[in-house]
Amino acid sequence: MTGVLERSLAILETLAANPEGMALATLSDQLDIPRSAVHRLLAELIRFGYVRQPREQGEYVLTTKLISLGLTYLHSTGVVDLAQPILDRLANETGELIRLAVTDGDKLTWVAKAQGTRTGLRYEPETGAVVRLCCTATGHAWLLTMSDEEALELVARQGFGKKGEFGSNAPLTASALLKYLEQARARGFSTAADTYADGVAAIAAPVIRRGGQVAGVLTISGPTLRFPDERMLELAPDLLRAADELAASSAASPSFGAARASSA
Repeated sequence: MTGVLERSLAILETLAANPEGMALATLSDQLDIPRSAVHRLLAELIRFGYVRQPREQGEYVLTTKLISLGLTYLHSTGVVDLAQPILDRLANETGELIRLAVTDGDKLTWVAKAQGTRTGLRYEPETGAVVRLCCTATGHAWLLTMSDEEALELVARQGFGKKGEFGSNAPLTASALLKYLEQARARGFSTAADTYADGVAAIAAPVIRRGGQVAGVLTISGPTLRFPDERMLELAPDLLRAADELAASSAASPSFGAARASSA
């Protein structure tokens, strides 16, 4: 890792995954960049407002400047404005958490959500994170639109989780993942329970535009205690209708799904 831009982006991405902050030495060791170089880059990132150091000699954390840039971009594309009414309605109908991830090249990124649960157990994940493809219903819903070879290639780039890193039912091998995808393709949607995290279940459907372009993935998720298989299957028709509605409306936003074409 030699380029200044490459190193700077690596620092930003690493800090984004560690919101509690990281020490200079830890960043240096993790990224395999000399400490003197990391110190210089952090100083520049602080100068431009992307990083801060709350305490002298303390850990470095991201500011909200990157978040602001991302939200400004999403607002200007109209993605959230188009999707939010559909997400809100589905959340009210199902009483569960509704999330939308959009395709961005070879990644899926969470961009919007609506919480239908007002009381009791609530699942409140972050928005703006990249979807883990190997072990989420959302990832599987995107992968089901591809051939096995394409799906495994994408997952290989991102990596399978190690045992204990995700939920107890997370697929850790190509063969285990393909079993999930086989079932998902037969149904046209994916389901998962205790894969990304124990205690969480989800059902997801791809948002496929006319012509086969996958614009994103729509997901309903909740605690497994309240969201068993029977409940997920019961909500599948509502999910698919909402995904079709999103697909129709997504044509109004050129940035809704900078994606590959479906091959399934």
